[in-house]
Amino acid sequence: MSDVPAADQGSAPLEGIRVLDLSRVLAGPWVGQSLADLGADVIKVERPGTGDDTRAWGPPFIQTPEGENTGESAYYMATNRGKRSLAIDMTQQEGQKILREIARKSDIVIENFKVGGLEKYGLDYQSLSAINPRLVYCSITGFGQTGPYAEKAGYDLMIQGMGGLMSITGEADRQPMKVGVAVVDVFSGMYGLSAILAALFKRERSGKGDHIDIALMDCQTAMLANQATNYLVSGKIPKRRGNAHPNISPYEVFETGDGYMILAVGNDRQFVEFCNVAGAGDLALDKRFSTNSLRVENREALVPMVAKILRQKTTEYWVSSLESASVPAGPINDLSQVFADPHLKQRGILKNYQHPSGAMQDLVSTPMRFSQSRSGAERPPPMLGQHTDEVLEELLQTSREDIAKLRQLGAIA
Repeated sequence: MSDVPAADQGSAPLEGIRVLDLSRVLAGPWVGQSLADLGADVIKVERPGTGDDTRAWGPPFIQTPEGENTGESAYYMATNRGKRSLAIDMTQQEGQKILREIARKSDIVIENFKVGGLEKYGLDYQSLSAINPRLVYCSITGFGQTGPYAEKAGYDLMIQGMGGLMSITGEADRQPMKVGVAVVDVFSGMYGLSAILAALFKRERSGKGDHIDIALMDCQTAMLANQATNYLVSGKIPKRRGNAHPNISPYEVFETGDGYMILAVGNDRQFVEFCNVAGAGDLALDKRFSTNSLRVENREALVPMVAKILRQKTTEYWVSSLESASVPAGPINDLSQVFADPHLKQRGILKNYQHPSGAMQDLVSTPMRFSQSRSGAERPPPMLGQHTDEVLEELLQTSREDIAKLRQLGAIA
């Protein structure tokens, strides 16, 4: 539908796809960023004056080369690389008209307003699909477009609690804990991305777009994975086990002579090899620990024995020795160690961008790699309204005089 040039071999996979991104915080920006990483032209619509709420979610904030605060938060930078920013007031009829014209020329719309919140602007799925039947329209909300909770607002922390994730996260004798990053937002964003790509693929055969309904609550429940199935099969409510695995043992964090490490024994062979490395042949011969099922049943006896052994030597010793025996083990790195890791450096997980303020800033790049295609957004996260004139001139052939009039009316900034 869009008039962006078609992709060539070796170009980005979604080059030629245009995205109108109406989303604000939650999972929507993750979807838009991932589409930009795949080469789509993502036009981020923001409120004049304030923009995306996450711009103010700091500190920390990006600093200019002179050390001045730009007001652009690190949080905002994390979810908006590769996009163009269009500052437009969708409450004004002129702003709505512009957005409908862009939607007419777009392949994808992403939004995360409350259910029905865009109808009054003529930007809901029914309105936009009427002028662009090929449009793939992705709605992301806390609880979905239907159901008794549909009208409720939903936020990551709230969903982690309601959806059961916090009930299985944390130490058994302490309060329930959230995960250290907004995993519900991120997972919902990835489910949204997958659904959009599937809808684009189907559109190639049917010629018709689709309305995708992504709910954070649904996604969080789906990501409970084996924990959910453990409950459904056994009828027993899973408990918080700290860093221990509910179905495998020993598979958790252990203290060493100088810190902590992860021991992740995944099968019976690995357990025997661990015992050999640890000089604990008696554990390998103990019938209570001969299979994973028995080790899980008898973990209260096994784990203290393993813990006593691992405290006797350093993390580096154990990781090196166990890796040599093909037993999964690893350190617990802080982020300075993560980004200094030679493996990640070689993989190119960081990309250096020049921020519009002039500052050079490393950002985490996409983990998606292709042998025949380019991946990774070329643009840094935009300043508020940075591309307003560019988008209107390029997509709608709006004259500079008309742009000035729209700005005077307050429809754009």
